[in-house]
Amino acid sequence: MGLETWHADALRRFGTLTVFDLLLRYLEEGRITVDRSRFPVRATYHDPCNYGRKSGALFGHAFYDEPRRIMDRIFDDWVDMQPSRDHQICCGGGGGALLTGYDDERILYGKKKMDRILATGAELVVVPCHSCHGQLGGMIREMGLENLQVKYLWEVVADALVVEGD
Repeated sequence: MGLETWHADALRRFGTLTVFDLLLRYLEEGRITVDRSRFPVRATYHDPCNYGRKSGALFGHAFYDEPRRIMDRIFDDWVDMQPSRDHQICCGGGGGALLTGYDDERILYGKKKMDRILATGAELVVVPCHSCHGQLGGMIREMGLENLQVKYLWEVVADALVVEGD
């Protein structure tokens, strides 16, 4: 919305890409190669509010399929949380809640999200959002779940990259 309003000429001239678009382009064009064996664990994906419901409402496109296509390229064993996509619940850290000081409320809500993550049997939860990463990382520490990791979507792609000489 802001780009179209304030920088329409630049938007037409240069265009924009999301991290989802860029990663998929590089993977599908073969510009990067990944080794699926780098993650011998079950993973799950968290749909952040901003990239899902909010993007769908504001921009007419919710980013649900793109991250799943990336997950398919990286993991042999990954499962969707149930419910998924626009029916997933917030992690509890969005909208600035991570920094508001209402920690008791944020943790109470975060536990509901953690229950859904744990129900997948995953050892790794993948997120594209920094607020979700911070909230879920904090919840892992809060709940003493040392066997559960949280990583960014771009991070799992980087960790799976095949670099010449590997």
